[in-house]
Amino acid sequence: MDKIEVGDVLLMEDENGQDQELEVLATAEIEGKQYAAVSFSEEIEKETTEEIELFFLRVEEDGELSEIENDEEFEEVTSAFESQIG
Repeated sequence: MDKIEVGDVLLMEDENGQDQELEVLATAEIEGKQYAAVSFSEEIEKETTEEIELFFLRVEEDGELSEIENDEEFEEVTSAFESQIG
């Protein structure tokens, strides 16, 4: 997999085995690890004032994406992305 960049659209399988399109909204490097902030493409395309669900994924060395399962890592990543926006 190539480098993940803002605007990329990715397919990920959900817990029901269905493919979901996710769009990369931001990327960050934190302590030498790459992360991506993503949301469902369908939600992004809707013209609405409602908030969209945002997910943070770790980009592994092989380019694959994985969920952040450690609370401490999740808080660190959340803070880093919030500081980029704010």
